[in-house]
Amino acid sequence: MICLFSLLVVWSLFVSQCSGGCSEVDSMTEAVAGGGFLLGCISCKKREEVSARATVDWHFKPVGEEEFRHIFHYDHPTADILHDDFSDRLEWYGTRNSDIQMGTIYIHNVTFNDTGTYRCTIHRTLLLSQYDQHVTVVKEVELSVVSVANRELTAVISEIMMYVLIVVLQLWLIVILVYCYKKISEENEARDARKALKAQAELLESKDSCDGVQLE
Repeated sequence: MICLFSLLVVWSLFVSQCSGGCSEVDSMTEAVAGGGFLLGCISCKKREEVSARATVDWHFKPVGEEEFRHIFHYDHPTADILHDDFSDRLEWYGTRNSDIQMGTIYIHNVTFNDTGTYRCTIHRTLLLSQYDQHVTVVKEVELSVVSVANRELTAVISEIMMYVLIVVLQLWLIVILVYCYKKISEENEARDARKALKAQAELLESKDSCDGVQLE
């Protein structure tokens, strides 16, 4: 029973790493000039069962300027690039229906002029049974553009921790399997020993009966 429970615990830990659902993850903040970059913007609904519809707007403020420029608007299924500096360079990578929880866009052919602050605004309408509730979510990304990619410290630490967790879980699983194997082997040996003792006792009893018959 203990072995089965331990295996179930290990299995649940592995499964939890693969479970689906909405998860709010911050966008990366460093792009490489000449490449592409994914501007992340995720806003999860608190109640998945509630239907909703949403639109997404992206604004951009270059370094040294005070005003934001409206560069992108998405209202499913229509995506509009609203500023010439990003003409033919922005692509919708978010939710492919009107119930938007991921408002991510992709920048093609990143240039150093793309350095600055990006503001993602999700206008969501929750379709409740009695009334519609309007919610606005704003997220900002400070993007820097470099000539050569540098791995962020948090990404390195996260990757290391992921591998450490995998190794620990595998070692734990091996220990549990060895323990269960020994436990089962001991139980089998004990059962065989009981059978041998029982057989020996029956043999002695049979011998005693035969000796009694001969004496008569």
